Amino acid sequence: MGDRARGAGGPLRDGGARARPARLHGGRPGHSRGAAPRGDARGARAGGGHPGRGAGVKALPIVGEWGVGSGPPRSAPELRVAPDGTTPHSPRLATLVRAALLADVPGLEALQAPYVATGDLLPRSNYDLCRHIKEWVVVAEPADGAIVGCGALKIYSGELAEVAGLAVRRDRQGVGLGRALLEALLTQARDHGLARVFALTRKPEFFLRLGFVPAEKEQFPEKVWADCARCPRQNCCDEIAVALRL
Repeated sequence: MGDRARGAGGPLRDGGARARPARLHGGRPGHSRGAAPRGDARGARAGGGHPGRGAGVKALPIVGEWGVGSGPPRSAPELRVAPDGTTPHSPRLATLVRAALLADVPGLEALQAPYVATGDLLPRSNYDLCRHIKEWVVVAEPADGAIVGCGALKIYSGELAEVAGLAVRRDRQGVGLGRALLEALLTQARDHGLARVFALTRKPEFFLRLGFVPAEKEQFPEKVWADCARCPRQNCCDEIAVALRL
């Protein structure tokens, strides 16, 4: 079954994490005008608000080439997340949401390990992360390049993709990073011309607050065959499916 989102409060199992959302410019998710979280073991949760109703944070499309670097990449395609003036953390939210590089794989493994241990994220090998690195975006601390948030857009067809592996390091939850990661992935999905995205999560409220609606897992046979069939929890899955039309 999918990865869980401890969204705005933790990662999706392959979904999202928890955070009081930073507001983003643009339309609500699922609209062409154009979104975890607080990622502890409890799930992805975004607190209140609706994308497109605030002006504190602006998400820009990721552009540029995918590259390989060593250390904190300076030339990687990126989108800046501006501080949300409504939070006390504003002065320190000089973080970056950008396309992941091969040099980020060790950081991705370290970030995901605690959530894999609690069953909130599906385990991914070094090989798998390297092979699919172009699917990932990350949040990196500007000072040392440490990876504190991540998420992936897993494309199944010309119309459908999954938001997977969404997680935020525990000490960076609650400031809107999960929401910013989700918006970056939705921007990519729209740029690809996809019609629908979905996620499997233990904390659907994070996604529901951002425009997703409940769905049935049976609507996504691609996911079932790709991941659920090999998941050790397939016979006792407690994840909820959510989806968003773009």
